[in-house]
Amino acid sequence: MKITVMGASGRIGTRLVEDLRQAGIEVVSASPSLTGVDSVTGEGLRSAIAGADVVIDVTNAASFGDSSALAFFKASTRNLLAASADAGVGHYIALSVVGTPRLVESDYFHAKMVQENLIRAARRPYTILHSTQFFEFIGGVVDMAADGDGFRLPSASIQPIAADNVAEILAELAMGAARNDTIEICGPEQFGLDEIARMHLTANEDTRQVMTDDSARYYGVELNDNTLLPRKGVRAGSLRYTDWLSMSD
Repeated sequence: MKITVMGASGRIGTRLVEDLRQAGIEVVSASPSLTGVDSVTGEGLRSAIAGADVVIDVTNAASFGDSSALAFFKASTRNLLAASADAGVGHYIALSVVGTPRLVESDYFHAKMVQENLIRAARRPYTILHSTQFFEFIGGVVDMAADGDGFRLPSASIQPIAADNVAEILAELAMGAARNDTIEICGPEQFGLDEIARMHLTANEDTRQVMTDDSARYYGVELNDNTLLPRKGVRAGSLRYTDWLSMSD
């Protein structure tokens, strides 16, 4: 089996390539910084995908807060799908985000929804993996909620997952048949956004306060308690947030 990982230099991509190689899989690592393969311009894309049984798209836009994310996902996904079809790839896998259809007020999540719709419309064997927020990005979520000397976050529930668990599940999906559906994954524990922000700050010996404000927005979107939680085909990763925090010290 040969698998091409597009976005192989990123947080998930590096772990995924390692997991696949440890399983004895032939892997092509593709990314602009690693190998000069660019899914937006198409440079090097067809040679990177030639002969692949599976393509896994774990690319991401550089910007989250403007229309550039839409331009990125449109161009990247169209090029990847076209190259995969020409190469006869039997399984196209893309990593997306739990709650995407409920977050489309955000430019970024609107762009992710467009990406998913392009994959479904291509009528090729596919699996879309919806993941909850990564443990590794909780710090960024907290930073975006800065308000004066503290942070303002809603109590809406979140069930984050370790990036290592996401990579493990992607590798398993790649070695199985296409689902032609969306699979959702999450971590083993549920928290309020305000609660996990306090845990993050405490672990980092940061004494600033978190204010609970249920009107505070997440990537520009007002949440209810279920917006960020998985709803279908749910599988939970094994690593708990407190254990991950102790490993990250």
